Amino acid sequence: MGSVKDVVIKKNPEGSKLGKGIFIFSDRYSVFDYGEMPHLIEGKGKSLCMISAYFFERLNEKGIKNHYCGVVEDDEVKRVEEIQEPSNIMQTEIVRILKPERVNDYDYSIFRKEKSNFLIPLEVIYRNTLPEGSSIFKRLERGEITIEQLGLDAFPRPGKVLKDPILDVSTKLEDKDRYLTWDEAMEISGLNEEEIELLKKITLKVNKIITENTEKAGIRNEDGKLEFAFDNKRELMVVDTIGTPDECRFSFEDIQISKEVLRKYYRRTEWYRRLEKLKGNERWREGAGKPPLLKENLKNAVSNMYKACCNEITGIRFFDVDSLKNVVREIKEIMGD
Repeated sequence: MGSVKDVVIKKNPEGSKLGKGIFIFSDRYSVFDYGEMPHLIEGKGKSLCMISAYFFERLNEKGIKNHYCGVVEDDEVKRVEEIQEPSNIMQTEIVRILKPERVNDYDYSIFRKEKSNFLIPLEVIYRNTLPEGSSIFKRLERGEITIEQLGLDAFPRPGKVLKDPILDVSTKLEDKDRYLTWDEAMEISGLNEEEIELLKKITLKVNKIITENTEKAGIRNEDGKLEFAFDNKRELMVVDTIGTPDECRFSFEDIQISKEVLRKYYRRTEWYRRLEKLKGNERWREGAGKPPLLKENLKNAVSNMYKACCNEITGIRFFDVDSLKNVVREIKEIMGD
């Protein structure tokens, strides 16, 4: 079980053979790598499943390889347009999850030995803007990255729209994600230069697909993350979940409509300040303690946000909720923005 979705394996991946599995998208949520948070967001799981399925089907139309098989309804695997009621179950191909060994540091040598059928231990991030809350600002302040590396000529302000997307990369299988240079990413993953360049190219294509489809709903695709795997022929494929308000940072009329709403709420708490001090230390989650509960009106508004996003991105009214415009107005009032 993951912090926000469960994976049920129907056929184990073995050697060079891909497996089969289903993702069960839950109403749980997670922020700041903490794990499962105390509340459930009603309808979130079904919303994310349908949005992600919608985007995987757009990738299929463009010939971008991925692990998606379809959405499950009444034990049948269907396309989004065939679904009668929103489902929280997606069938996928699955690959082996190889783990770096850890003694003092992480040992990624297994990824240089294996050739196919495994999750690549990287998370690739695309950035179309630099919104408030973007990790870029902290990294610039700490000197972990320079404006030159970002292709900028001055220190950016929150909300900056980038002329061209910036691609970033981080670890995926460590206790705390850490940003990498592309040379470091190539070293730990076992990818060669050609494969790294193809990874970037696919990321930009997926970013474009998500951006074009969200723009139709008046939603701005600020940034997002992708995961990749090698199939049984060592061909790159997009895996996990894509194009949702959890994988992406979306905004509508300059108001965040992604998981950033929840992050913003928790950043105002003492719990978050403890978490930031302890993060990365041994048993840091335990030290941070239990997160505070969401306000009931915010919890309900976020539920409606996910549902309205699903309706407007897919163009199908899966949920009986108000328009995204009105939901965003309510969130803005609750958050005091």
